[in-house]
Amino acid sequence: MKRILIVDDEAHIIRILQLSLERAGYKVDSAPNGEKGFSMLCQNPPDALISDIEMPRMSGEEMCKKIHAEISDRDYPIFIMTSRTERAHREWSEMIPNLSFLEKPVSARELILCINAYFDSINAEV
Repeated sequence: MKRILIVDDEAHIIRILQLSLERAGYKVDSAPNGEKGFSMLCQNPPDALISDIEMPRMSGEEMCKKIHAEISDRDYPIFIMTSRTERAHREWSEMIPNLSFLEKPVSARELILCINAYFDSINAEV
């Protein structure tokens, strides 16, 4: 069973996504900020990471930059949920491979389609 880590400071967002992803057959772990999320993924790398950007303690941007700098062999996708559409708020991501943005509000159905498509493409390559 594929495991997904959700990093978001809004408990109701985590709960909605968790229920939907579990119904779709995924195991879900969660963290309330980038600091805790980074610690969790270092201990047990997920098959996919879903993160908000604006969070206390460590933002999603800071967490992604830290992942890129410190985990050179990362092979799981990162899905960033954001309502910020300005180019300046996305330039930091250009250096990070396998990272996608999802526009808020993100529907659980849309997210599951993106994750399923990613795993389907990986399975097709094998």
